[in-house]
Amino acid sequence: MARVPVHSGSRLPLLTLPDDAALLAAPPPLDPIVDVQAAVAEALRYPLSGPLLRGVAPSGGRATVVVQPPALPLPTAQDDPRRDALAAVLDELARAGIPRGRVTLLVATGLARRAGRRELEGLLRRERAREFRGRIVVHDCEGEDLRPIAVEGRSVRVNPALVDTDLIVTVGAAETVLHGGASALVDACAPGDVRGAAARSLLEPSGSSGWRLGTALEAVVRRSTPLIGLSLVLDHPRVTGLYRGFPWDPESRRAAARSPFRRLLNASPAVVRRRLLAGAQREVTAVAALAGPPSVAHAEALVRGTAVRSATVEAPFDTIVVPLGWEGPHLPREPLNPITAAAVGLGHALRLWRNRPALAEGGTVVLLHPFSRVMGHGPQAPYRALFAALRDEAAGRRLGAAEAVAARDRRALGAYRGGAAPHPRLPFADWETCAGTLALAGRVIVAGCRDAGAARALGFVPSHNAATALAMAQGVAGENARIGVLLGPPYPGLIVEGP
Repeated sequence: MARVPVHSGSRLPLLTLPDDAALLAAPPPLDPIVDVQAAVAEALRYPLSGPLLRGVAPSGGRATVVVQPPALPLPTAQDDPRRDALAAVLDELARAGIPRGRVTLLVATGLARRAGRRELEGLLRRERAREFRGRIVVHDCEGEDLRPIAVEGRSVRVNPALVDTDLIVTVGAAETVLHGGASALVDACAPGDVRGAAARSLLEPSGSSGWRLGTALEAVVRRSTPLIGLSLVLDHPRVTGLYRGFPWDPESRRAAARSPFRRLLNASPAVVRRRLLAGAQREVTAVAALAGPPSVAHAEALVRGTAVRSATVEAPFDTIVVPLGWEGPHLPREPLNPITAAAVGLGHALRLWRNRPALAEGGTVVLLHPFSRVMGHGPQAPYRALFAALRDEAAGRRLGAAEAVAARDRRALGAYRGGAAPHPRLPFADWETCAGTLALAGRVIVAGCRDAGAARALGFVPSHNAATALAMAQGVAGENARIGVLLGPPYPGLIVEGP
């Protein structure tokens, strides 16, 4: 039996596993790009396809640079190379003859909480932020000034900064099919259009309505405005300092298991634990920079990123254990509530696959998280409407009606437009990301659950601890069941081999 330290909320308990359990972690890091800005400049001079930036940038014209909040990868790293990439793009626009004051920085937040001053200050390094003379626009998906454009026979309303401009440049990292590239354009649309962006697998464009909408929107925009994309390939966030290499390095895992700091952390109050974990030093590096049409650069970067951040498995698992940290999937980070915990485990970690799902049909998912019900007020308030509907069995079958009611809540919409909370439709979007895994899984067990009512309201099985949950899963699948344990976050992608 092996004992492995894993996340469970803001604690790091030891998980006792059978000797034949597969430990699924990201591969060792690659050598990063030394000078990100130089790599971005070179990528823009030699794009994968399409025109050069200097060839389409009108001298003295206007440019819109579209960025998404760096919600991925999880967990947050203090030093993000996307800041250097954005600075390099602004320099290249200036060299192409576009005045610095004629650049609009459009932050495409989708349904998430609108970026505030702290998040905007993090888009560029401090010295570069002082030099920026352009305009910063945080997308408001409920804005009355959204412009309708025809996309595949229907009207899609987009931010006016995508229309009133002479050049559009998207800057991001290809983390999933829904994050980066043309998906940034979708996140600058109206709520209904953003809600239509879905994906069965986060690493395969085929079968993704979000990918199709993004590429279609890109094609329409390119007919009237030059459009160029810049995509970085990021490595996983890596812990620095004493436990450098955790969780992918076996020696680092053994050191964390023996560490007195881990025991002290587990015994500390929740507020102290979260503060300590949020302050842990992590680094995320870029290993490639690619330019071209947004969908082309994004697709190539996604393929390369999948190779960098994925592990290969022979066949699907009968049981998959998914440890969940304390950070929510959106910015600014909030503690996980039962719905966002399900979205991270079922809608994110278990959708990072290629070829086929890593969970066998009818298999068991074990989520390691206390499932504390923290939906009170402030940024967590919109989740109460969805939770109430799921708890009511009759209303749970009519989530579309509950979402329509929530979308008309004036108080919730006012909180969203003021930057105090996410859009009231975001909780329903988060829950919908779990649908594919829930349809595949036979059961979802919440190990270490402290709120059995919350787990049952979502259709999950509460369990006191991980040992009990694994025993329940083994009782269903048998002694020869294949068990996989994601040693995350950060969660690796899974490339499933076999027929």
